[in-house]
Amino acid sequence: MSKIKLLHDVVSNLRSLADSVQAVADAMAANEPAVGAQPEQLATTKAEKPATKAVTLEQVRAKLAEKSQLGFTANVRTLLEKYGAPKLSQIEPANYAALLADAEGLK
Repeated sequence: MSKIKLLHDVVSNLRSLADSVQAVADAMAANEPAVGAQPEQLATTKAEKPATKAVTLEQVRAKLAEKSQLGFTANVRTLLEKYGAPKLSQIEPANYAALLADAEGLK
């Protein structure tokens, strides 16, 4: 394996790790109650949250990187083309949820 390929793999793994750490930090922050918050305040905060959480570019990137590492690189490229772009950064944010769902279906 060439050194460039190894470095590319390291960078890819670091990006995946960073996305995972960010997801854990977000989950922990979402589960922390506000200091001194009353129970009725917590109930209204939970009720005000939208039913579905918006899918981020980082979430989609992490899932596509995972699938690519599992050998689905050609399928990932096909999915990107399905949503009208050769690169993930060119996909419309409105399509992230559908793209993520399609990527999770790759087996």
